[in-house]
Formats: sequence, C-alpha cells, structure tokens
Amino acid sequence: MIMKNWKLIAGIFVLFTIQSCASKTEKISAKNTRAPSAAPLPVEAFIVTPTVLNANVLVAGTLRPYEQTEIHPEVAGRVVSLSINEGAFVKKGTLLVKLFDEDLQAGLNKLNVQLQIAEKTQQRQEELMKIGGISQQDYDLSILNVSTIKADMQILRAAINKTSIRAPYDGTLGFKNISMGAYITPQTIITTISQVNKLKLEFSVPEKYTNKVKVGNYVSFTTETSTKKYSGRILAMESAITQENRSLKIQALVEQLDNKITAGGFANVDFNLGENSNALMVPTQAIIPQARDKKVIIYRNGTADFATVTTGIRDSSRVEILSGILAGDTILTTGLLSIKPDSKITISSYKK
Repeated sequence: MIMKNWKLIAGIFVLFTIQSCASKTEKISAKNTRAPSAAPLPVEAFIVTPTVLNANVLVAGTLRPYEQTEIHPEVAGRVVSLSINEGAFVKKGTLLVKLFDEDLQAGLNKLNVQLQIAEKTQQRQEELMKIGGISQQDYDLSILNVSTIKADMQILRAAINKTSIRAPYDGTLGFKNISMGAYITPQTIITTISQVNKLKLEFSVPEKYTNKVKVGNYVSFTTETSTKKYSGRILAMESAITQENRSLKIQALVEQLDNKITAGGFANVDFNLGENSNALMVPTQAIIPQARDKKVIIYRNGTADFATVTTGIRDSSRVEILSGILAGDTILTTGLLSIKPDSKITISSYKK
C-alpha cells in the first residue's frame, strides 16, 4: 500500500515539473517573438520660405443710389394738385404735390388787413407822442400789436409752405402711392426720389482684413449684367464691426457710370489688400483644423512638434500663416492623421 502511494506522489511531482517547464518555455518563446519597436514614419514635408503675396479678397456688394428719400408730407391735408411723373427726372424744388390751403390763405389775408390798420395806428400815435398827446405805454402797445400780427403772419406762411411738397434734390422719382383728391397724413409715403446719376457701392470685408481698409483707397467690381471692370473710391466705413458676421461695412463712390449698371444691382467686389513681400505661405493640406484653432506639424530633430497657427489669405493651393511658425521651419504635409506629438518621423521627400 505504501509503495502505491509513493508511486502516485512521484507521478504527480513529475507531471507538475513538466507543466512548469512547458509554461516557462512558452513565456520565453513569447518574449523572443515580440515585435520590435516601430520604425520612423516616412512623410512629405515643406520648407517655409518668405514669398511675395499680392492679395485680393472677393466679396459681394450692392449698388445703391447716392441719395434715396421717401417723400412724406409735413402736415395732413387733401391733395388738390399732383405732379408726379413716375420714373421722371426732376430738379430740386420742383412742386410734386399741393395740399388744400384756402383756409390758411384766408387767415393770412385777414392778418394782412389787421396789419395795415395796426401800422396806421402806430403812425398816428407816433405823431401824438411827439407833442405829448399820448403816454409812452400806449405807444409801446401799438408797436407790440404790429409785431404780434407780423409774427402770426409768419407762422401762417410757414404752414402754407408745408402744403407744397417739393423735390429735396435733383433725382429720379419712383412710383406714386397717392391719387388726386386723397387725404394724406405725415405717415403717408407719397413717392420716393433717388439720386441715380451718382451711385454708391456697399460691401463688407471680414474682420481680419479691416486694418487694410483706408478711406480714399480704390476697389474694382463687376456686375451680373456686364463683365466690364468698374472702379470705386472708398468714402466711409462703419465705426464698428458687426457682431452678426464679424465684418466691417464699407461705402465707396462709383466712378465711370454707364447704362449697364443700375442702383440695386449685385456687384462682385475685388478688394486689394496690398503687397506683402514676406508672406509665409504653406500648402493647404498642412493645416489641421481643430475645434477652437488650427495647427501644423513642424519637423524638429526627427520628431513631430504640433504648433498652433493663425491663418490669413487663401488661394487655390496655399494658406498664409500670420503667426505660429517661422521662415525656415519644415512643415509636414502627409501622414497628419497618423502622427502624434513627439512621434518619430523621417522625411521621404520635400514638396515645392
């Protein structure tokens, strides 16, 4: 019985020894077959060098009349005369509408009679004053009466003038919105007048280019109806950048007018930003857009260094870098999605 137990124990020991040796052999084999460290990733690169950049920005614009006004009456009244030829050119001061004013004219005539009597009374009292026939106070009251009547007449003349609606400047009339005999109020739009012999060009430039805008600079533009290039001189700009689209609104006076451009038309504005002889331009594919900023990968001593950059003007294949890199830096252009900070890389070729 004892011999059988010894044999069983010996068998178990031998089996355990064999399994232990097999486990060690597997670990050694796995260790020996582990993959070697990854080799540097081959990528293409671009060396940043200063270049001459003559930059233009294309933006949308609108042609507008140099002046445009809605014609309203200053007082309420009934139209007794209407002289609005729609689309006609009129000179400044041309009578467009006449309102009923006979009651005002009658009041003015009444005051005119009162003035004549008051002036004769004043003259008689002046003669009496010379011989002491009346007091100074009575004479002063006659003078006051004459002055009061003249002031009342002036008020009535102003009211009568308001019944005549005239063109405020030389311009072209729009559609008329009233008819003969209509009763109109100061809220009524009688018609519009536009100064279309001179045009303004309105457009906006993005915030990043606002430092390039100066009064007196020239812009060029084309329209949907003509491929001819027209020019305009910047007259003014808004005092602040709009919060909605972060742009600056600009107005320019259009030069060289012809019958192919019309107020209200669309314009393709070519805004020249000037020449930069030291612009740093990189290929478009080198830019990595982020949620809040943009980055590029710079090659430094065999490793990848991520740098945050500020971009400027774009063209079909390149982007201007305003900050974040220096001339002479080597920028990676391929393999950007596979590279992490401090990754080992090697340059396979350089992009021109």
